[in-house]
Amino acid sequence: MGAVDATVQAAARTPLIALLGNPNCGKTALFNRLTGARQKVANYAGVTIERKEGSFTSPAGRPFRVLDLPGAYSLSATTPDEAITRDVIAGLRAGEQAPDAIVCVVNATNLRLNLRLVLEIQRLGMPMMLALNMVDMAKKRGIAIDTARLEKELGIPVVETVAVHAGGEQALLHALDRMPQQAHVAARPLSAIDEVSVEDTQREVRRILAASASYANDTGNLTEKIDNVVLHPVVGPVLLAAIMFLVFQAVFSWAAAPMEMITGGVEALGQMATANMSDGPLRSLLVEGIFGGVGSVLVFLPQILILFFFILVLEDCGYLPRAAFLLDRVMGGVGLSGRAFIPLLSSFACAIPGIMAARTIQNPRDRLVTIMIAPLMTCSARLPVYALVIAAFIPNREVGGFMNLQGLVLFALYFAGIVGAMVVAWIFKRIWGGSRHNPLMLELPSYHWPHLQNLAISLWERAKIFLTRVGTLILTLMILIWFLSTFPGAPEGATQPPIYYSVAGMLGRALAVVFEPIGFGWQICIALVPGMAAREVAVGALGTVYALSQTGDDLATTLTPLIAQSWSLATALSLLAWYVFAPQCLSTLMVVKRETNSMRYPLLMAGYMFALAYVASFITYRTALALGG
Repeated sequence: MGAVDATVQAAARTPLIALLGNPNCGKTALFNRLTGARQKVANYAGVTIERKEGSFTSPAGRPFRVLDLPGAYSLSATTPDEAITRDVIAGLRAGEQAPDAIVCVVNATNLRLNLRLVLEIQRLGMPMMLALNMVDMAKKRGIAIDTARLEKELGIPVVETVAVHAGGEQALLHALDRMPQQAHVAARPLSAIDEVSVEDTQREVRRILAASASYANDTGNLTEKIDNVVLHPVVGPVLLAAIMFLVFQAVFSWAAAPMEMITGGVEALGQMATANMSDGPLRSLLVEGIFGGVGSVLVFLPQILILFFFILVLEDCGYLPRAAFLLDRVMGGVGLSGRAFIPLLSSFACAIPGIMAARTIQNPRDRLVTIMIAPLMTCSARLPVYALVIAAFIPNREVGGFMNLQGLVLFALYFAGIVGAMVVAWIFKRIWGGSRHNPLMLELPSYHWPHLQNLAISLWERAKIFLTRVGTLILTLMILIWFLSTFPGAPEGATQPPIYYSVAGMLGRALAVVFEPIGFGWQICIALVPGMAAREVAVGALGTVYALSQTGDDLATTLTPLIAQSWSLATALSLLAWYVFAPQCLSTLMVVKRETNSMRYPLLMAGYMFALAYVASFITYRTALALGG
C-alpha cells in the first residue's frame, strides 16, 4: 500500500524537465522561450555556468518545472560546468532533485557533433525527447533532415524547434503534453556511459545521419567565407584591433548628448532644492552629499551602456569565439589558452562573472591564473573615474582627422590593463609551474544578426543593475562620506575649509603619508576608501569631498576644471595608472574565495594588485614630474 501511495504522490507532483545540450545549440534561448525568464543568451560556449530553473504551463494546462543545465559536449566531464550537468542528471548533487525527464536540445546544422551527447544520455535509461533546434537555418543551407526517420533511429520523440522565434517552442510543448505521467525513473549508474567506446559512438552517429539526413544540397554557409577573412593570420588581428578601437571612440563620441540630458535633469533637481530649502545640514546633505555625489556617478550611465552594447552585439553575432582563436597564440605565449579570452572579456563588464566563467577552462592551473588576472581587465566601474580625469586633462580634439584624442587615451588605458594581465599571467604560470601551452579547442558558432529583443533586455538589465547600485550602495556611501566630511565642524578662526577638520579630513591626511610619494593628496585618499566597496564611488566621493554646492551639469562641468586646477598633470596620470591596476572591490574578493575555496588567493590578489598599482603610479608620477608635468 505504501508503495502505491508513493507512486501516486510522485505522479501528482510537478514534473522537473532538464534541458541539456552542447554549447551554442540554443538551449538557453529555448529556456527563455518556455518560461519567459530574462536569462542571458550569448553566442559562445560556457555562458550557462549557473543553475537556472523556471516554470511554465503547457497548452493542456499541465504545470512543469524546467532546469537549464550548463552546456556539455559529453557526460565524461572535463570541465566544472560539465561535471555539474553530469551530477544533476545522475542525481548525485546533494539537495538537488534529479530530473524526471530530459529534453536534449541539438543544433540541426551540426548533428554530427551534437548526437554523441544524445546517445550517451540514452544509456542512462531516463525518459527523454529530442528538440531539433535551428531547423530554419538547416533548411536555408539545404540540409534535409527526415524527422520521422531520426525519431525511429533514436527510438525517442523528436520535435522541431526554432527557439529565437515566437512560437518556435510550440511543438515541444505539445510533445510534453503527450508525455505520460509516471513515477520518477532513476538514472542508471554513470558507468553505463562507458559501456560503448567513443569510436563506436561516433560510428553510430554517422550511421544515424546517413539514414536520416542528407547533405547533398548543403551549400555551406556564409560563415566559412567570412571566416576566411576574420581568421586570417594578418587581416584578423588588424580587424580585431580596429573593432576594439572603434568601440572606445564611440564611448566618448556617442555618449555626449545623453550625458548632457542626465546632468541637466540632476542640475534642475539641485536648483529646486537650493531655492526651496533654507541653508542648513539637511540642504547640505541633499545638495552636496546626494546630488553632488550620486549625480556625478549617474552621469556616466550612457558611456557604460554604449560599451555593453558593443560587447553584447559582438558576442551575439558570434564574433567573440573568433577573437579567442585570434588571441590564442598571444595568450599561449604567457602559458594560457585562448579559452581564457571569454572569461577575461566578461571581466570588462565586471570581474565577478568573468571569474565565474573561468569554470569552463579545463586545466586547473589555467583556471586559477585566469581568476587571478581577471580583475586586471578594465571593468565598467573604472569608466567613470577614467572619463572624469580624461575630460579634465586630455583635450577634446581630433587626431589625424578622424580619431578623438580622449578616446585614444581610454583605449590606451584598457590596453595597459590587458598587457599588465598578460605579464602577471606569465609570472604566475612560472611560479606555479605548468607553463606549457594547452591547445585551444572551441566550437565556432555560425554568424547571425544579433537578436534585438535579447539585446534590449540585456541592456535594460545592465541599466537596472547600475541604477540599483546607484540607489543603494552608492547612495549609502555618499551619505556616509557627507557625514564624515561635515562633522565635526571647523573650529573658530579656522583657515582651512571645514572638511579639513572633519573625520574624513583627518583620515585623508593620515593616508596621505602613504600615498604622497605617488602624488595623491588627502582629498584623493578619502575617495579611495569607499572605492573598496565600489570603484565608481570615487567620482561621487570627490564631488562630496570638495563640498561643491552645484549639482547636475554644474557638478559635471565644475568638478572637471576644479581638479584640473587643483591637481598637477602628474597626479592625474598617476591616478589613472592606479586605477588600471587598483585592488579589487570586496565583493570580487569574496567571489574569488568561493571559487577557489581558499582565503589564500583573494589575499594574494589584493596584495599583488596593491603593489602593482602603487609601483605603476610611482613610476608614472615621477616620470611625469621629470618631464615637467
